[in-house]
Amino acid sequence: MAPTWQTIPVPEVKPGDRIRFRDTEFEVGRVDAKFLGMDQMVCIIEDTPTRWHAYPAAVAESLDVLR
Repeated sequence: MAPTWQTIPVPEVKPGDRIRFRDTEFEVGRVDAKFLGMDQMVCIIEDTPTRWHAYPAAVAESLDVLR
């Protein structure tokens, strides 16, 4: 079966997922918990040879993932 876009809660995102978040589509390199020391925040990291970017996100948010 071909992958489809699904909406999931931020805490279910894992490295290797292809996501759409804040008008950007990218592959997740890692997810850091307790962003800035806050339990309710994570930082979703994109890390590729051509680009590195950090996306702060609330654990209560949802996003689209290709699975």
